[in-house]
Amino acid sequence: MIQPAGLLTIQGAAAVIRGGGVVAYPTEGVFGLGCDPMNAAAVRRVADVKQRSDAQGFVLISSSLGQLERWVDLGLLSEVARKAILESWPGPITWVVPAKRGAKLPASGGRTGIAVRVTAHRVASRLCEAVGGPIVSTSANPHGAPPARSLTDVLAYFPSGLLDGVVNGKVGINAGPCQIRDALTLAVLRW
Repeated sequence: MIQPAGLLTIQGAAAVIRGGGVVAYPTEGVFGLGCDPMNAAAVRRVADVKQRSDAQGFVLISSSLGQLERWVDLGLLSEVARKAILESWPGPITWVVPAKRGAKLPASGGRTGIAVRVTAHRVASRLCEAVGGPIVSTSANPHGAPPARSLTDVLAYFPSGLLDGVVNGKVGINAGPCQIRDALTLAVLRW
């Protein structure tokens, strides 16, 4: 088990994630909790820390569309939907898109769609680059509590030992978590 690491650099956080750990980091509107989306134990740990079920699935963020191609199949979408997605990225909109056939991803919660975003937040994007792929991104808060928007909030919610470290930084200009849309219907699932 990885020992609590306190404040981490982006490279340090990437090493923790690759090693199966859980870190907090700033995103477009709130701090996120992240881990390796392929590591079932790490995904379960994020759910436990948030006090919610991992069956709900988690958002994946990436620094580029290329990091998501292993998991999602934009070819199953209409041209209108593909255009809407590509025009919104990088940016603060998460899309639930069809998973590639045969893709088994613990972070999807067993669903046929995967919630993904190419982040525009500099720190979050650099973290994905350092990890070498997408990471889980769920708001840093216990289920039902307001999302953490500062390092102080993160530390209040998650006392020593619950996380393996935090990447400090400012959240982006969004007032809260990113919007989520359904790529098949273009419907807004969360404002």
